[in-house]
Amino acid sequence: MIYTNKRLFWTALILILIGAAHSYYRYAVHQVPFLPGADSEYWDVEAKVEFVARGTPVSVRLALPKSQPGFLLSAEHTASAGYGLHISDQDARMAEWTIREVDGPQVLYYRAQFQVDESDNNVSVGQPPRIQQVIWSPALETAAHQLLTEAWRESADPFSLARALQQRLSSRNHQHVQLLLSEYSLADVMVLLLNQAEVPSRVLHGLSLEDGRRQQTLQPIVQVFSGNHWQLFDPEIDIVQRETRPFMLWQQSAVPTLEVEGGYDSRLTFSMLSTREPASSSVHALAISDAVLNLSIHSLPISEQAIFKIILLLPLGALVVVMLRVLIGLKTAGTFMPVLIAMAFLEMTLLTGILTFLLVVGAGLVLRQFLAYLNLLLVARVSAVIVCVIGLISLFSVLSFHLGISDGLKMSLFPMVILAWTIERMSILWEEEGPRDVMVQGFGSLLTAILAFFVMQFPWMRYWMFNFLGLQLVVLALIMMFGSYTGYRLLELWRFKPLMERSDARSD
Repeated sequence: MIYTNKRLFWTALILILIGAAHSYYRYAVHQVPFLPGADSEYWDVEAKVEFVARGTPVSVRLALPKSQPGFLLSAEHTASAGYGLHISDQDARMAEWTIREVDGPQVLYYRAQFQVDESDNNVSVGQPPRIQQVIWSPALETAAHQLLTEAWRESADPFSLARALQQRLSSRNHQHVQLLLSEYSLADVMVLLLNQAEVPSRVLHGLSLEDGRRQQTLQPIVQVFSGNHWQLFDPEIDIVQRETRPFMLWQQSAVPTLEVEGGYDSRLTFSMLSTREPASSSVHALAISDAVLNLSIHSLPISEQAIFKIILLLPLGALVVVMLRVLIGLKTAGTFMPVLIAMAFLEMTLLTGILTFLLVVGAGLVLRQFLAYLNLLLVARVSAVIVCVIGLISLFSVLSFHLGISDGLKMSLFPMVILAWTIERMSILWEEEGPRDVMVQGFGSLLTAILAFFVMQFPWMRYWMFNFLGLQLVVLALIMMFGSYTGYRLLELWRFKPLMERSDARSD
């Protein structure tokens, strides 16, 4: 490749050197490994407390988690400018923020980092609770007795009894279950029934862990004891929670999760992020104290980190588009529409994403042809297409839910406005050039989105782009260098091959 613009060459070279230097700085100083090899898995969980202060002294108490089977607490810190902080490490761990006077909206952060403990050591999380005497109303006593009798016959120990009750309570159509739920919550009903059977149990709250989730709330979970052992049961489903997905206890004793004095409209939400790296706690501590030189996403709140974990992959998709369009000569419907489609593919399986794209675009083209007969103006026509696309995605999501296809529920992640403009452009192209060009651009867009998906899905790429921000400059330099290429594209060489052969024949 010959670069006629020396200024561009030197600019790209400087960007690559800066990006490489920053990446090496992260490796040498902050001990972030270049390869995600033999390391430990960590979960960063962040609690965000929001409330409105009245202008009086404020006291906020938040229940804190401890080490537990499967998760070892390795680091924690808070962000609360101007507040005093005291953390109690007694049986019920609590964080208490206090301030003499404050007014208006307030936000407090607590972040804990847990190392996944593969050995699953039985870390103590409290003594079994005392069994409470259960007093039912006459109407509820018969229903409770019937449910408990049926479950008792099918059980052999406290855990199997809890599982039998769990299966019955998960069926909301059961007459006795409906009667009990008219007075109590599902988790409370399960605990009351277990107490009636002399089985120690209590309702705790925790988080179902999923990488990149934001704005999550605590879920009730029933902790059942049998001697020195205990298990968790989710009353919403008929299987043991810990056997299906990671579940972390947040509230580990019978204390309020959040108490706010001197404020109102309090709200507690959680964000979580999974990482794999050695000495992660020290890396995160450096990210907070040395954020200017470190330029680490780890210095942001977890909710923003989850967003950037996806956003930072966009340059890779843009690089794929530039290479395919500039070097290969592949035609796409829109410049960077395939990148946004690839981002939607990341949140679902590739096959489901491809089928969704084909269904929405195909049905949208049919509806767009109908709108053409109404002689609408461009703005109104595109707006109508957007409404149709939203309706199609909603319809397909409902159908996939009833068919048991869980990935179909993520169809709403597709960029609807971009799809609407894509359908509009393809319709105009169909009218002006014919269906062949529409198929070429549609296939090119889908192929580009698939290739961008594989690049962005590659675990090493995701790791590098998130932990080494200097690589963004390297990608930018590559885009600039490829963007200066003015030679023949690969598809043009294939198209002009007969002319070259004819020219060679004449010269012979």
